[in-house]
Amino acid sequence: MTLRVDVLTLFPDAIANYASTSVLGRANERGVWQLHLHDLRDATDDAHRTVDDTPFGGGAGMVLRAEPILRTLEEHPDIARPLIAMSPSGRVFTQALAQELAALKGFSLLSGRYEGIDQRAIDLTVDVEVSLGDFVLAGGELAALSVIEAVVRLLPGALGNDASSRDESFSDGLLEYPHYTQPAVLRGVAVPEILRSGDHARIARWRRAQSLRRTIARRPDLIEARGGLSDEDDAILAEFPVLDENGRNG
Repeated sequence: MTLRVDVLTLFPDAIANYASTSVLGRANERGVWQLHLHDLRDATDDAHRTVDDTPFGGGAGMVLRAEPILRTLEEHPDIARPLIAMSPSGRVFTQALAQELAALKGFSLLSGRYEGIDQRAIDLTVDVEVSLGDFVLAGGELAALSVIEAVVRLLPGALGNDASSRDESFSDGLLEYPHYTQPAVLRGVAVPEILRSGDHARIARWRRAQSLRRTIARRPDLIEARGGLSDEDDAILAEFPVLDENGRNG
């Protein structure tokens, strides 16, 4: 099944350029997903292709008009649902939500600009609002691309190794364990000996312990969300009592 992603935006080239590179570009070439871009300016009715106006009630900035959004949806009734508006006031985007979207046949993203989107467009057309976090961007394009990449890389065939998307941060509610590559010793700092042992079962347990300890230290809220530590978690932590990780970060 090919995932369909529609994006309603004022800057389709920004989306298209990034989506043609790296993982997204290769996955698109393989038919894993397909991108449909809709320039909101194409749905305007004046010579200047105006998409914004001053807010009722006064205030700074401009507001993205509802009409171009409504017309775009009317002119393209096949746009994938659900329609997701990228908004600072929306549901926080998480790996769990990315997995939900990856299980769908498709979805659409509405990228806002200016001070916000006319609320009537949201009320009449949007299925859900989603936020990347507690900060504000100039527009929704970067947010939309973040959602697309997080979702597409979960799809079978998107990565060179499908296991890569299952064995990483947040995949099971934990931060990911540290990674190392060649050389074995870098400026006097060695790769942990266990990773060179060839004992893959013990390596797996060590990595689990690293994930647990990293999460406890850096994101205790994730541990709480999982309902605390299980008996198995406690046993693995007891087996590897020290966070065997080089460096100063954490």
